[in-house]
Amino acid sequence: MHIPDSMLQGAVCSVTAAVSVAGVLAAAWLVMKAEHKPSAGRFAAVVALIFAGQMMNFPIMNGTSGHLLGGVLAAAVLGTPLGVLAIALVVTIQSLVFSDGGVTVLGANVLNMALIGAGVGGWLQQRLAGSLGQYVSTAVAAWCSVVLASAAVSLELAIDGQAALGTVLPAMVGTHALIGLGEAAISVAAVALLLNWAEAQGKAHVAVPLLAAVLVALLLSPFASGFPDGLEWVAGQYQFLHESAPAFVGAMPDYTVAAISNESLSTGVAGLAGVLICFVLGFGLLRGMERLATQR
Repeated sequence: MHIPDSMLQGAVCSVTAAVSVAGVLAAAWLVMKAEHKPSAGRFAAVVALIFAGQMMNFPIMNGTSGHLLGGVLAAAVLGTPLGVLAIALVVTIQSLVFSDGGVTVLGANVLNMALIGAGVGGWLQQRLAGSLGQYVSTAVAAWCSVVLASAAVSLELAIDGQAALGTVLPAMVGTHALIGLGEAAISVAAVALLLNWAEAQGKAHVAVPLLAAVLVALLLSPFASGFPDGLEWVAGQYQFLHESAPAFVGAMPDYTVAAISNESLSTGVAGLAGVLICFVLGFGLLRGMERLATQR
């Protein structure tokens, strides 16, 4: 669901950027005011795991694939404000380092995946947890987060004049309703691993998600589905996928390392690099916020 530069070009880019900046700052403020929050290592490890999970496209139907957004997963494990920051950081790294999602549309991607996916999705999961339980509420909220994010993308495309809302909305929502089933299953499994099994076994809260991220990125990501994701598939069907050079090309575009000719190895090494980048920046971000909070 990463929107490329060529897909949105009008004022919607600046508006969504402003909304995203405000939303991320609000989340950061809530984190700094919170008395209890995960350690910087725990936050960084979950950021790395979300990044690795998003590399794993899974096929759904008609030559289409989906991938984890991870908003509800991040919110369930870290709390909603930190979940928003985690997804925003992942989306930003993907855009700047891997050219996955355009730089000029970064605000829209943060809005759709972090503010809606983790923010609204996390809020919904918390509201439902009391009546549905941890796992069912996570599944329902994860599915809803994907569908709501796809509806937001549809609205942005319609406002920008790329596609008629009556055409793109049913196609996007219908496709992502199926992707949302995979999102729900992965989110429930990850929550069970990170919140229940690891704690019951007395495992370190950093080691489990970080090790999982390394294994997924290095060993499994080369086997991800090569089918276009839901947004790319819908854009191709309705002719609003315009091929053009991105505004900015990252160091490892399309999750490849130029110096490595073997495709699988190149993807695995790029994925491992992404995991390490996410961990280091995630750790530094939360540690810096903790220091700012203590100085206030």
